[in-house]
Amino acid sequence: MMKRIGIVREQSFYSEALQEEMTLLIYSPRNFSPFLHYNLLIAQDGLDYFRFGRIARQVETLMEEDMKQLIIIGIPYTNVDDRKEKYHPDGHKFKKYMNFLTNELVPYLDNQFPALKGKSEYTLIGDSLAATVSLMAGLLQPAVFTKLILQSPYVNEVVLQAVENFTSSSSPVIYHQIGDKETEVKMMDGCVKDFLTPNRELNKLLTQKGFSSFYEEFKGEHLWKYWQASLTPIFRAMFN
Repeated sequence: MMKRIGIVREQSFYSEALQEEMTLLIYSPRNFSPFLHYNLLIAQDGLDYFRFGRIARQVETLMEEDMKQLIIIGIPYTNVDDRKEKYHPDGHKFKKYMNFLTNELVPYLDNQFPALKGKSEYTLIGDSLAATVSLMAGLLQPAVFTKLILQSPYVNEVVLQAVENFTSSSSPVIYHQIGDKETEVKMMDGCVKDFLTPNRELNKLLTQKGFSSFYEEFKGEHLWKYWQASLTPIFRAMFN
């Protein structure tokens, strides 16, 4: 008997904030029902998480082991320049992208899954710069994005200052990881940056600010082979 698997469908809608058509990759579990409760996981670098992270397969295996039911929303980037403009705190489209996430995407998903409106938790996940924009969105709307999964985020003074300035009474639960060999990460512009040291600073600051966060340093580099291998234990910790 052939095993039934979940469905990934492509959907698009026009973002007024970004003035462009946005593509979404939406994964629904094989036993999806509009009457069941789901958590929604929004992935920046969405296509990469499906392709390199094999996120749907890992989630399906875990849901068979009684993990909470998840719907995954992947947001692909157009190209590396587009990614930097939207995800980097200094990017020209960064504030517009944050507006898209908080004020357009969430209402859109509420309309797509009306039974979940006001009942579902939204989690953001991202790697590198995609983790950076996820963190910044979580700081901006902690009551909406209640959980954050940060895989090797890019951290600079703007990010640290945003955490320092955070004053909301509610704060997201954070799973934060970085590789112990991420000391010489080659960026898309050819520059080489140390990711490990500023991530350690971020961890200390999150602790000082009283965030509910779990921090780990895995043995590895700034590569998908390590992020993919981390997903199953991360999901067990965040969604069981």
